Parts: sequence; structure tokens; C-alpha cells
Amino acid sequence: MNQALQQKVPALRRGFRLQWEAVQGCHVLLYPEGMIKLNDSAGEILQQVNGAQSVAQIIDALRGRFPDVPGIDEDILTFMEVANAQFWIELH
Repeated sequence: MNQALQQKVPALRRGFRLQWEAVQGCHVLLYPEGMIKLNDSAGEILQQVNGAQSVAQIIDALRGRFPDVPGIDEDILTFMEVANAQFWIELH
């Protein structure tokens, strides 16, 4: 696993807000120009992003909640890389 990424602390970018959208039946990421409809996995991961927990802590928390999901560590790391590249989150 990418050790450097695991030590980073993700936070939603300024202007982005995560919320449950009952009409959509999923979590969405709101930003001034629009909305991103998230799948269940992305919603679960982003609910853990609070600017205080490291990526490693988020992996541990989700591994505890979903112990039977194979490869969850790599899935979360990949999501963090994509979310950062899409400018949804910042990694500190």
C-alpha cells in the first residue's frame, strides 16, 4: 500500500459539502457549480473524511465496519487518489 498516502489527512475542498439526498436515494457531493451523485462506497468513504482522520484511520474504520469486503484497503486508497485528482478533497 501507498504509505505516504495513508499518512495524509483528507478534507473536503472548500465549497464542497456532503449530504444525504433522499430524492436521489444516495449521498451527493454539492459544490457551487453542481452536484455529484455518489455510489454507496464513495458515500461511505466520504462520510469518514472530516479533516482530522488520516487515510489509514479511515481504512481501519471502514475495514471494521465491512470486514468481509476483500481488497477494501486498495479500494479506499484508489478512491482517495481519484477524489484528490477530481478536486473533491485535499490531502494534508
